[in-house]
Amino acid sequence: MDFLNRHIEALIFCAPEPLSIEEISKCLTEMFASEVPYDHIESAIYELRKKYNGDDYSFALEHLGGGYQFLTKPAYQSSISILLRQQSQKRLSTAQLETLSIIAYKQPITKGEIEQIRGVNSDYSVQKLLEKELVEIKGKSEGVGKPLIYGTSEKFMEYFGINSIQELPQPKDFSQPENQIGEERE
Repeated sequence: MDFLNRHIEALIFCAPEPLSIEEISKCLTEMFASEVPYDHIESAIYELRKKYNGDDYSFALEHLGGGYQFLTKPAYQSSISILLRQQSQKRLSTAQLETLSIIAYKQPITKGEIEQIRGVNSDYSVQKLLEKELVEIKGKSEGVGKPLIYGTSEKFMEYFGINSIQELPQPKDFSQPENQIGEERE
């Protein structure tokens, strides 16, 4: 079984995005010219996750975006944040975050609907989100002019570390202070 673990570990390590059990199975089947049962793959992944959850490693094998990927553990976040800050071209602007939030919560949605909610032109933000592959074109609307419909992508799930859109925080999860006028009296 150790032999299988090492092959799966290598596949997940070199994959640029989360690797699903189906993708792992296809690779192993082609390599060994024989089908590897899913339960063997799942067992190997379980062992690998157990191994990398120990204190000996600065990273862990995580399940996200419908697959498995090695990610740095939260204890090393401060070191990694320095590197990420230096790679500012990958960061999202406030306008892009606003646009992405609208798409995530209202999908499927057209650019016109996004602009109606934001109150400003969103061409640039939508274009940048498409380039970063956080959103994708889901089709065309039946409305006048048949505008494109946008929705989030698998890379969106990976970027935010979630497995489904239902894992996004809901408005009720955010506490807002009550509006007050004047001073409080004791």
